[in-house]
Amino acid sequence: MQKVRWGVLSTAAIGVNKVIPAMQQAELCEIVAIASREQSRAEAAAGKLGIPRAYGSYAALLADPQVEAIYNPLPNHLHVPWSIRALEAGQHVLCEKPIALSAAEAEQLVAAAERHPTLSVVEAFVYPHHPQWQRASAIVRDGGIGSLRSIQSFFSYYNDDPANVRNQADIGGGGVMDIGCYPISLSRLFFGREPKRVAGWVEFDPRFGTDRLASAILDFETGTSTFTCSTQLAPYQRVNLLGTEGRIEIEIPFNAPPDRPARIWHYAGNKPGGPVEEILLPVCNQYGLQGDAFSRAVRNGTPALPKITDAVANMRVIEAVFESQRTGRFVAVAAG
Repeated sequence: MQKVRWGVLSTAAIGVNKVIPAMQQAELCEIVAIASREQSRAEAAAGKLGIPRAYGSYAALLADPQVEAIYNPLPNHLHVPWSIRALEAGQHVLCEKPIALSAAEAEQLVAAAERHPTLSVVEAFVYPHHPQWQRASAIVRDGGIGSLRSIQSFFSYYNDDPANVRNQADIGGGGVMDIGCYPISLSRLFFGREPKRVAGWVEFDPRFGTDRLASAILDFETGTSTFTCSTQLAPYQRVNLLGTEGRIEIEIPFNAPPDRPARIWHYAGNKPGGPVEEILLPVCNQYGLQGDAFSRAVRNGTPALPKITDAVANMRVIEAVFESQRTGRFVAVAAG
C-alpha cells in the first residue's frame, strides 16, 4: 500500500518531539512538509527531522499539491479554523484534541466535513490505538470483569509557565481541555453511551484564569466514571476499570512509553486474594499506529474512525463539567 503524504501545521513540541518521529517510522506515513509562522522555524524543524519542504505560513503548506493529509497540532483555538481550511484545500485532517473551544465550534467542523464527504477528519485521541487498550477492551467485552460499573481515572503534570499555551485561558488552555478530555473520552468509549448527567468541581489559577485542578463524576446510569486532572500536581496517571467480577488497572494509560512494554493488570473475581494476571504488551509507538490507521483509511477510501461527531459529544461533556462548577449542581449533558 502506497504511503500517504502528510503535511504538519506548526512546529509544536508534541509534533516535533513525538508525533512526527513516530509517523516517520510507521508503515504508511510519509511526512513531506512542515509549516510555521516563521520560515526559519519551519526550516529548523525540517532540517532536524529530515522533512523535504518547509513553509513560512500554514496557507502555503495547504497549497502544496503533494500533501494529501494534514496533521494539525496547533493551539486549541486554531484547531477548527485551520482544519476547515485544510478540508477546503482537499486534504484529509487529523487534528489534535480537544477538537475545539466549544461544542458549537466543533459543529462548524462537522458541517465542513459534511461538505467534503470524500475526506476524513478525526480528533487525534491516540490512546485507543495502543494494544493495552485493545486488550482491556477485549477483557471487558468477553466478561472478564463481569458488568462494568465504575471507571476511575487520574491524570496530572506540573506546568506553571505563563508562556505555555496550556496556561492561556483565551486560547483554550487549562487542565480539563488538555488532559481531562482523556478520561471523558475513554469513559464514553467503554460504557458505550453518553453520560446522562455530570457533576464537576474546578479550581482556577488566579494568575492564568485556567483550571489547574478539576474533579468530576459522570453518571452513565449503568455505572459511573470519576476522574481528577491537574496541571499543577506531581506527574501521575492511572486508570481502573471496575466490574462486578473483576478489575483492570492500566499503569500508563495515556502516554504509553514507546521504548518499553506497557503493563496492565487483570484482577479476576470479586473476593480478596483472587487471581491477578500481569499483562505485558509489546513495545510500540501509539502515534505511529494512529498515523497508520488514518493512512490506511485514506488509501482504502473508508471513513477514518471515530467520526468527527464523537468529538462534538466529548466537548458537550467538557462543557457540562464547567457548567456544574458554575451552578453547583449536576448538569444534564446536552443531546446531539
